[in-house]
Amino acid sequence: MHGLINRAIQSFVVDRYGAAAWNASAKRANLGFTEFEAMWIYDDVLTPRVLAAVSDVLDRPYDELMEDIGTYLVSHPNLESLRRLLRFGGVDFVDFLHSLDDLPDRARLAVADLELPRIELREHNTQQYSLACEGKVPGCGHLFTGVLRAMADDYGALVFLEHQGVEDGTETVAIALLEADFAEGRGFDLGAGVQ
Repeated sequence: MHGLINRAIQSFVVDRYGAAAWNASAKRANLGFTEFEAMWIYDDVLTPRVLAAVSDVLDRPYDELMEDIGTYLVSHPNLESLRRLLRFGGVDFVDFLHSLDDLPDRARLAVADLELPRIELREHNTQQYSLACEGKVPGCGHLFTGVLRAMADDYGALVFLEHQGVEDGTETVAIALLEADFAEGRGFDLGAGVQ
């Protein structure tokens, strides 16, 4: 598993719950270290073990933890670059949804050896969608539920999201677009940071 993924989990715990909670989680997971290196590759078994340890240390249900991490990845100021990568997916939430199938390829443009879960958007009608997620880490559907919730807020869309379970290793998230222009979204400038 790419170190960026493990480092994001570490950052989530430190930013939301403090360094002591992260240190306890690293110890409970028997890592033998407390800092993930963002550009290293780690054994795939470490990430689920770390997430289970974090869930235990924080006394949070695993699925809720995964959704919170997904929300954190999009909404925390320290991760503005990820939000920007996602916002390049379209001018509104529907455009963003349709860009999700390309997300793993776009991420690899930024980090060549980054492997994200396989995702596939299915459009049932103009207001009903589902997202199929299959990854090496259990709960990736819950993680994407958090990402989708934060991105809907970012675009100002009102959506109803429901994780519909796992079948044959694939998690499905139901997406009901209730109102595309419910509120004013967060500002986004394509040229931000360019001088």
